[in-house]
Amino acid sequence: MNGPMSLTEKLLEDQKLAMKSKDELALSTIRLLRSSVSYARIEKGGDLTDDEVLQVLTREAKRRREAIEAAVSGGRSDVAEKERAELEIITAYLPEQLDETEIEAIAREVATQVGASDPSNRGKVMGLLMKRIRGRADGKLAGLVVERILRG
Repeated sequence: MNGPMSLTEKLLEDQKLAMKSKDELALSTIRLLRSSVSYARIEKGGDLTDDEVLQVLTREAKRRREAIEAAVSGGRSDVAEKERAELEIITAYLPEQLDETEIEAIAREVATQVGASDPSNRGKVMGLLMKRIRGRADGKLAGLVVERILRG
């Protein structure tokens, strides 16, 4: 095998490991991820790049975050716990997440770059910002940061 493992190969390897170690949670989560990647591959009509696989995994992580929020506000801590555990497994495949300070620094750079000075320029800033931080930060958080910066 040449070079580093692709993300798709890593998911398959980790699924095998989870089967061997009888880690039910990891196994079901990874199976779900691989299934989502398969659907994306079928949609595209060809193999996915690591970047595209990353987009699928980021979407899955976002779904878990939303499910956790819904479960917590619905008083379903059991559901929230399961979703949190799955999110932890998914997050392991994602690049290291940026914190709010790092997002803000990049957002300020982008705002300067596009000459954004007020909230009406939010779309221009967000478009470029999300390209730069894709997979490394939650879009909702990035949106809040951009909003704050543009409001001054």
